[in-house]
Amino acid sequence: MAGNDPHSQKDHFGIPFEQLPLTLPVFPLTGAMLLPHGKMPLNVFEDRYLDMVLDSLKKSRLIGMVQPVSPAPGDNSKPSTLFKVGCAGRVSAFTETEDGRIMITLHGVCRFEITEELETATAYRQIKPNFEAFKDDLSTNYPEINREGLIPILRQYLDLKGIKINWEDIDKIEDRMLVATIGMINPFDYREKQAILETRNVKDISNVIISLMEMELASIEKSPTKH
Repeated sequence: MAGNDPHSQKDHFGIPFEQLPLTLPVFPLTGAMLLPHGKMPLNVFEDRYLDMVLDSLKKSRLIGMVQPVSPAPGDNSKPSTLFKVGCAGRVSAFTETEDGRIMITLHGVCRFEITEELETATAYRQIKPNFEAFKDDLSTNYPEINREGLIPILRQYLDLKGIKINWEDIDKIEDRMLVATIGMINPFDYREKQAILETRNVKDISNVIISLMEMELASIEKSPTKH
């Protein structure tokens, strides 16, 4: 889907829209936001999610990351209510450990709206996804983000949070992956992350991220000095 854009980069492992699955296993996890073109490492150790990963590797290799509406109470007495929008990620790498875990990397593919949750025999949850509203997630075309406005604010924000990154690597990342990476590494509240996830296009996602960082930086500057 690269078209004729000279800035686009071909995704050799990309999935055509018409080949996206009709059903999708989901991994509910508060604060874990996957964005298209982003990469998320996961340490999988619960039996149901080990089954989910192994089943996915036999099929589409796609897993849906979705946040619960409220953080889990911890008693697992009933399934948590899920936000209606999540993101499907392709298992792009995995490693089995001797203590029974699987370390995987999910590569963000396309966001979806949950049409319904399915009744299945599996211990992990499965849904019927609708990818229609997020077709542009599969594009590799240049999204024309405000990179000049984003990077200076990002530097201030990460310095405030004490987060160190390799700025030379950041300069080399193309815009879609840059926005996904910044959105995923920043320690936003889970509700703010959901707002980012539900923003329709990359350019607007970038602007939302800038606004969130600016608001927090401004709130720090306005805070009274403590003695």
